[in-house]
Amino acid sequence: MRLNLGCGGHHREGWINVDRAAALAPDQVVDLETTPWPWPDDSVDEILLSHVLEHLGETPRAFLAVMGELWRVCRNGARITIVVPHPRHDSFLNDPTHVRPITPEGLVLFDHARNLAWQAEGIGNSPLGLILGIDLEVTGLAHDLEEPWLSQAQAGTLDRAALIAAEKQFNNVIRQTTLEIRVHKPVRRG
Repeated sequence: MRLNLGCGGHHREGWINVDRAAALAPDQVVDLETTPWPWPDDSVDEILLSHVLEHLGETPRAFLAVMGELWRVCRNGARITIVVPHPRHDSFLNDPTHVRPITPEGLVLFDHARNLAWQAEGIGNSPLGLILGIDLEVTGLAHDLEEPWLSQAQAGTLDRAALIAAEKQFNNVIRQTTLEIRVHKPVRRG
């Protein structure tokens, strides 16, 4: 089973298209902030959340419940693709329905093996994978650059270090981020 969660008007052939707005004619009408979700444990092979996760979980408890449901419904080895606006881009900042930034560093907190390593090293990051008993590993990361940064990177006049510095200093450097997540069941022990 493949779930296109929060599909809006972007239905995908061969996927179960899910949205809370019945007017958008999804295959299933589901409010993703209401848990548990209607799919059984270990039933999903792939999930797409394209410009959705930043709208979910206004409270930490609600967001953690969403992350727990993602892990619960997925099979071992399932792939979750998350596409989000960069938190320092105008498209994120100007939308009042965006309730939280989604970053690679934030999603790594749900990686059980990394949590164990941090614990062993005395690093004080929030071990959300350990706390929730879930294991979501960030396996891929891609940024879509905004102009003029994109042209500079393509021309070879902007190296990785300069791009990282620009991202920290300026808004509108990165338009959106795509993250690939691998589900591990049972959770990894290191």
